[in-house]
Amino acid sequence: MKAALVLETGKILMGESYGAIGEAFGEVVFNTGMTGYQEVLTDPSYSGQMVCMTYPLIGNYGINRMDDQSEKAQVQGFIVKEAARNPSHWQMEKNLSRTLAQAGVVGIKGIDTRALTRIIREHGVLRGVITTETEHLSELIPKVKAWLGPADVVAKVSTSEIYTLPATQTVKSSQHVVVLDFGIKKNILHAMQESGFRLTVVPHTTTATQILDLQPDGVFLSNGPGDPKSVEVGIETIRGLMGERPVFGICLGHQLLSLALGGDTYKMKFGHRGGNQPVQDLNTKRVTITSQNHGYAIAEESLDQTPLYVTHRNLNDQSVEGVKHRDLPVFSVQYHPEAGPGPSESLYLFDEFAQLMQEWRAQHAT
Repeated sequence: MKAALVLETGKILMGESYGAIGEAFGEVVFNTGMTGYQEVLTDPSYSGQMVCMTYPLIGNYGINRMDDQSEKAQVQGFIVKEAARNPSHWQMEKNLSRTLAQAGVVGIKGIDTRALTRIIREHGVLRGVITTETEHLSELIPKVKAWLGPADVVAKVSTSEIYTLPATQTVKSSQHVVVLDFGIKKNILHAMQESGFRLTVVPHTTTATQILDLQPDGVFLSNGPGDPKSVEVGIETIRGLMGERPVFGICLGHQLLSLALGGDTYKMKFGHRGGNQPVQDLNTKRVTITSQNHGYAIAEESLDQTPLYVTHRNLNDQSVEGVKHRDLPVFSVQYHPEAGPGPSESLYLFDEFAQLMQEWRAQHAT
């Protein structure tokens, strides 16, 4: 079956249907990962977006239930050049095409994804629609231009109920961390459990008072989708946590932390999405290859009026990748330390968080 991708610029790319039949609108972004398509499909940070995979062949090792990052597919649409016809892996349970169809995700294959990526790099992130109804495509252009994503996309992906997870690694003193869920990935939770943290995961609307009533040793601010400035309740909560407990944020949580302390954020032209972003620790000068998924970043000049300073920098575009508070045990990074493209060279950040919580506990022991 034919399918088409229609962009707000008026550009139309023809291909074949891949996944569910129908029509889907979204923000078209690209991911440069050679693997990890299942994690991309189920990452809540991609809610509201249609993902173009730049690597040519996608789906060659199939799908398994262990690598899902949430309970369902999160992307609005999926765009590939070539779909593997005969995937093979000892853990495979089904193929990608069937997974997309069952999840209701409209996809397209057989288009030049590298050319599409160049368009996005030139124009910036674009709105688009994937459709299997290809008779009157020009009529979709004004609809694409008028399309607006959900106003509160975090509310769609955050947990609605509090739940707990035990530490899976034995340590001398297990630490209790409250996770403020803006759309967290399962791998992040697993990494923290492996670090010896007992977790209480709470909805994004949870207040600072409610979090402190849980008596945590520290608070973790998760990843998530959308414009950080729209998550006003989260910003207010973070502001109320300052000085009360050690705080560690990643991705959206990193951006929200800066907003809570008087900084600013901006929408990037095409963002960072993939597992090949070089980041330098400005203190040690060490460079790590990181996995990232974000379309917004901290405006560095805005930090001059805050108690935060820059600790990490992206070596491709010099954007801010990490900040720390000058006086409090509070820090954040833009990338995903649990994703491990290095493969595990960023896990030390969880150890740093554990050290801050241990020092806080010692200082406030009664």
